Formats: sequence, C-alpha cells, structure tokens
Amino acid sequence: MIKVLIADDQELIRQSLKIVLEGRENLEVTGTAENGQEVIRCVRQTQPDIILMDIRMPKMDGVQCTKIIKENHPEIKIIILTTFDDDEFVYDALKYGASGYLLKGVSMDDLVEAIETVYSGKAMINPDVAVKVVRLFSQMARGEGDYSIQVDDKAVSELTKAEWKIIREVGKGASNKEIAETLFLSEGTVRNYLSTILNKLQLRDRTQLAIWAVQSQNRPSADGVL
Repeated sequence: MIKVLIADDQELIRQSLKIVLEGRENLEVTGTAENGQEVIRCVRQTQPDIILMDIRMPKMDGVQCTKIIKENHPEIKIIILTTFDDDEFVYDALKYGASGYLLKGVSMDDLVEAIETVYSGKAMINPDVAVKVVRLFSQMARGEGDYSIQVDDKAVSELTKAEWKIIREVGKGASNKEIAETLFLSEGTVRNYLSTILNKLQLRDRTQLAIWAVQSQNRPSADGVL
C-alpha cells in the first residue's frame, strides 16, 4: 500500500484527488494539507511515502516545503502537481529533491502511474515540463546560469572509475535496470553503487546526482570515463 499526502491550497482539488486516489486499491490517502506548514505537520504524524505537492500555497510554498521535507525525510518522494511550468519552479523543485513534476491537466490514470513510478525509485516529469528540464540541463552543461550543485573536491577525487561509470549513466537519465544492463551488473549492485556515491558526494538524491553529472561531464577527475 502506497501512502499519499495531498497538498493544495484549493479544497476542491484536495477533496477531488482524495476521492479518486482512495478508489485505487494500492493507494491510501493519509491526509490533506492546504499549505507547506500543514504538510510538515502531517508528515510528522503520518509518514507518507509520496507527497503530491502544489507549488503556489500560502504561508509556505511547495518549493520551500520540498526543500525542508527532503532535508529531514529524504525517503519521502515528492511529486510537484501544479498549473505552473515556470522555469524557476521546475529547476528549484528538482534541485531540492522532487522526483516528479506534473501539470494539473494530467489524467488520473497518468497521475496514478506517476505515483507508482516515483514510489519505485524512478522519476516522472510531464512531457511539457521535460522540454524545460532538458534546456536547463543543456545550460548547465555549457556553464550558463546559476544552476550549479556544489560538491567537495576531495570527495570527487575519491570516486572510483566504476562509480564514474554509474554517474555517467545517471546523467543520461538511465534507470537502475538500464544501468545494470549497460554495465553488466545486477540491479542490487547498481543500488549499492548509487548509495555509496550519494554518501561520498553528500548529495540528497538521484536528481541532484543527475544534475551534478551533467555539470561534471568534462571534469579531468573522471579519468576519461565521463
């Protein structure tokens, strides 16, 4: 059973989503919240697996709330569900650890699929938003804009060639299964590598690693692997 928390400042949307999601046998709605402060309180009480997070909410918006939740509960997955696809919101939400970014026009079947996908450890981004993400990644690769994720140089120097190979695949957006097939490893081994890499680099999650991987593709410390 996947436990879901719904955060939106509009009661109609909160209740509509609650009714639809509770009708799915593998989903349980643990609560609803109308702003980021309520989300934090609900998380402490119910420990959801997934948060459907609106961006523009009073008292504390979805981006700031995402940052706080991921800092304190990195295991909780967050899907941004909003009517806005502004570049700044897209980047900040992903930077702070959101695993999905969907526009509210998405169908309920697609929303449920996104919840299941994110719960499994993958990312889910609306196609319209994905174009913006690709552009942002391209800008980062060219060193344009203030999009950097900082990692300690000493930690980078301690990465092995095998770990750089994993990082390269993450930067391409590959799933654990795809990485395993490409590098002839088991999915369990890939998961272990990723855990080690995130700990070494002190990155919060796979999304931050993917962003950093794009920034780092020409680093000499990659020993020609990236």
